[in-house]
Amino acid sequence: MRVAVTGGSGKLGRAVVRDLVEHGHDVVNLDRAPSSEPAGAFVRVDLSDYGQVLGAFLGVDDRFDRLDAVVHLAAVPAPGLVPNTAAFENNILATHHVFAAARAAGIRTVVWASSETVLGLPFGPDNPPPCIPVDEEYHPRPNSSYSLAKTLEEEMAAQFCRWQPELTATGLRFSNVMEPADYAEFGSFEADPGRRIWNLWGYIDARDGAQAVRLALSRSGPGVEVCIIAAADTVMTRPSAELAAQAFPGVPPTRALRGRETLLSIDKARRILGFEPAHSWRDEG
Repeated sequence: MRVAVTGGSGKLGRAVVRDLVEHGHDVVNLDRAPSSEPAGAFVRVDLSDYGQVLGAFLGVDDRFDRLDAVVHLAAVPAPGLVPNTAAFENNILATHHVFAAARAAGIRTVVWASSETVLGLPFGPDNPPPCIPVDEEYHPRPNSSYSLAKTLEEEMAAQFCRWQPELTATGLRFSNVMEPADYAEFGSFEADPGRRIWNLWGYIDARDGAQAVRLALSRSGPGVEVCIIAAADTVMTRPSAELAAQAFPGVPPTRALRGRETLLSIDKARRILGFEPAHSWRDEG
């Protein structure tokens, strides 16, 4: 397929572009700045300008003349980086423009980056998770302007699918994205599990995040689905059952926890996408 990746110059975007190119796709990176890696073509686009987004989706001179799918990753990537309203306005407007332009251009496959934050992060003693492992079965619980925008993006996708019944839209609730160089810090978490309690000690290797995107592009059947995307393990060496019992004694696990398995359930992603994480921080260095 010819796939546009918004935010293809970012941390996750670089991995996604690289993975798609390696698997034979024709990729166009739509971003405000070029990538540090040469994979794929680059077109400078400001997603706050609907005209630019639609123009890019319809084709750019002799670069390309159509798109088969869009992967929307561009965003202020986390809470606290810019003022609250700036994060909300940037992210919700960009996502609306991507969804609306895709519809106008006749693109029927959209994958976008939702966020683990919609699950109710940051978790802690005063804000325990509603279940362990957390999953997609309960209603989002945004606790920041960033997370509120991500929650509304999921609702927006559902309405675009109602308007365009043939649309396949997949939201990926990515955990904290990591590259191999980031794993050097993981050993320091062991002495103080509270440093990573906020997302139940979760993470996702950028390469596995890219795998999830590629699989989502091939998801069969129209309509919207959202999936948690996390590594198969936690950032800790302690067993997950021990971590959960100590941190959240009032939230008994809904099933037996095995070893150091993730407390961000990826069962749905495994079931409907065929997702299976291939990378762990334990395998690096």
